[in-house]
Amino acid sequence: MNMKNEAGNADLPAPVRQDSELVQVLDAEGNVLPQASVPDLSDRQLLELYETIKLARHFDQRAISFQRQGRLATYAPMTGQEGSQVATSFALAEQDWLFPTYREHAAKYAHGMELASLFEPLRGYREGYAIPEGVNVMPEYIPIATQVPQAMGMAWGHKLQGKTDTAVLCHLGDGATSEGDFHEGLNFAGVFDVPAVFVCNNNQWAISVPRERQTASETIATKAQAYGIDSVRVDGLDPLAVYKVTSEALEKARNPAPGALRPTLIESVQYRFGAHTTADDPSVYRDESEEEAWRDRDPVDRIEKYLYNEGILNPDLESEIQDRIEQEVSEAIETAEQTETSPDNIVEHVYEDVPARLEEQRDELNRLREKYDDGAFSEVLE
Repeated sequence: MNMKNEAGNADLPAPVRQDSELVQVLDAEGNVLPQASVPDLSDRQLLELYETIKLARHFDQRAISFQRQGRLATYAPMTGQEGSQVATSFALAEQDWLFPTYREHAAKYAHGMELASLFEPLRGYREGYAIPEGVNVMPEYIPIATQVPQAMGMAWGHKLQGKTDTAVLCHLGDGATSEGDFHEGLNFAGVFDVPAVFVCNNNQWAISVPRERQTASETIATKAQAYGIDSVRVDGLDPLAVYKVTSEALEKARNPAPGALRPTLIESVQYRFGAHTTADDPSVYRDESEEEAWRDRDPVDRIEKYLYNEGILNPDLESEIQDRIEQEVSEAIETAEQTETSPDNIVEHVYEDVPARLEEQRDELNRLREKYDDGAFSEVLE
């Protein structure tokens, strides 16, 4: 892997960069790399970025624990990818639109979603997927790559309507680049020069398919050449580098320089530290030593070390932030668990008319609830 920092191709006009370059701002110890430029963020903004990334890590740990207790449905962990998620959303303006996949929990939260709303759908509350008025986040996409042409379509619509201050940011995984929707979406983005940024979260694994079996291309970013759009590769475990390239790409999408192209494909090179979902066992298809090699660049540790190095963070402030995070996540869990939903809803919206076999199963469940009380089911989970 080419680990050359952004100064390696300084003769190129920003934000267009060669596909083989990997943009970095921080080394593994949180030190600013020679000649790398730190994004123009205040101390307060840096601390907010750090706290949100740290909150995402804590949220992820609690969500996995709750799923194992039977208190959540299948969950897609994001540990290792939360730094890139939060950094991309921090780069968005309020009017910009976010198209997430099923893993972008932190990206959605950082762009305006309530933390409790991330838990609620996983507890069977159908309305939990509803997006509040004024929050420009699309419902999460579970089918692979279907969001790509739709994001392109929204961006094209904004361009046709003359909304020059609005951009669209679309997340996708490395596995999505093998889908036709990816190619169609990026091809149209290039043809119609739409204000969109496509962030490929290359976490090295599409469930159990490794990156090298996904494509013979040298990089995912190089695929952009076929569509006539710009691309950039960034160290996805370096939140400051991700924020930097995403901010530049979004600004270019809204206000391109003469002759510049609006759309950009960002390859955020990351590693999925955990399982694909809580229904997956990664030990079956990958070696633990592979994860250990990536752990040295953990995004939470990396930005934390940087803030300590710069004198922005200290032990007392770190403790205060951790307490605040734990309280916020606990309150979100409490809110989600108090949201009432009926087990009867399990069989709704599946068939036009509920089949007899599902009616029988629902009736059996309701007989058990009546006999033992719902509290008995809760005690099993304690």
